[in-house]
Amino acid sequence: MPAPKNTFKQALANGDRQIGCWMSFGEAAVAEIMGTCGFDWLVIDGEHAPNDIRSIRDQLMALAASASHPVVRVPVGETWIIKQVLDAGAQTVLVPIVEDADQARELVRACQYPPHGTRGVGATAARATLFGTTSDYLQTADQQICLLLQVENRKGIENLDEILAVPGIDGIFIGPADLSTDMGHQGNSAHPEVRAVIADALARIKAAGKAPGILGTSPEATQAYFDMGAQFLAVGIDVMLLAQSARALATNWTSK
Repeated sequence: MPAPKNTFKQALANGDRQIGCWMSFGEAAVAEIMGTCGFDWLVIDGEHAPNDIRSIRDQLMALAASASHPVVRVPVGETWIIKQVLDAGAQTVLVPIVEDADQARELVRACQYPPHGTRGVGATAARATLFGTTSDYLQTADQQICLLLQVENRKGIENLDEILAVPGIDGIFIGPADLSTDMGHQGNSAHPEVRAVIADALARIKAAGKAPGILGTSPEATQAYFDMGAQFLAVGIDVMLLAQSARALATNWTSK
């Protein structure tokens, strides 16, 4: 039996737009709820959310019955953590702060088994193979791994064309908050200078045959990125959704 087909990777290759949402609670119960909401993809955030490999695994388990595809953002682009999340069952990995082609090449290798890559061969006892029941996993896993790289500072933008030329990358995600801060605008991703860089980057990514992605945290920003042609577009963050709804509810009733 081969590795499961990565439908999200196929959708990106087909040019289909995929709408997603960020998950920052680090809790399986919240992931299970989010999995019922109808998003195409959901990010399990290992960079800024209170996650470890066990909570990432638990959220992957909670989403197993959902039509929403789980994307695991690792905290850092290191082989050891990529190895762990892949063995835990992730098929799509999002890596923050990628700045050059050499780094991109190492990340591609981290997602592949030898002789082409550096992924450790230990999945027989892992969730990725359903604990050894996916008999042809080693022979088929590489083809189903989707690698998304985050370009989110000036150095990454300067090296974007070289990064895009690295084989084995499925998409590039622009990080607007980090990019705007690195450009001197302190998280103001709506600044015209930042918006111009984002629009140019998304167009270059698409022209290179890769999927362009980004996160919008306001209706205006999300619509702007949608109009720029973002293909895998996150339209919110679970923590923000709860906080905004709860504050609005409290304001509505405490003001009476």
